[in-house]
Amino acid sequence: MNSLYNTDYHQWLSQQVTLLRNRNFEQLDLENLLEELELGIESKVDNLESYLINLILHLLKMDYQTSVLKDSVASERVIKGWMDTIDNARDAISRLIIKNHSLKQRVEDVLSESYPAGKKGAIREMNRHMPPKCPKLDNSSFPDTCPWSFDQMMSEDWYPLNGVSLYE
Repeated sequence: MNSLYNTDYHQWLSQQVTLLRNRNFEQLDLENLLEELELGIESKVDNLESYLINLILHLLKMDYQTSVLKDSVASERVIKGWMDTIDNARDAISRLIIKNHSLKQRVEDVLSESYPAGKKGAIREMNRHMPPKCPKLDNSSFPDTCPWSFDQMMSEDWYPLNGVSLYE
């Protein structure tokens, strides 16, 4: 059975499904089956983490742009582009959780694990576009922990615009 796992994964998987369906538990390739189940779970968590990092990164950039730089006229096009990216990340997270209900229980942990990477990305990306006369962002430019709840970040009509109007 192990050689089938190594040579034809899809046939092996179909065989495992048939064995389970027929309740032939003693014939299952338990070692590889358990490993695949664990990898599948971790893969979904990794997807959630990746989407959250992207969401956090763009929310932090938008927050900085609208609360510190406050140049809504020059940045309106950029901010609206970030809104699209934020919406796409929200949609991806929602779809992932709908398809994998158990991820909802892990959201808070994954959020706290994702925040440092999102923060690091926001610092890096904002520094690439900072005017020469502006000081570079560093770790102290953003909070140590995520300033928003998961529910707030996922709210379809919320963006950290800090009073900046994009539709004047």
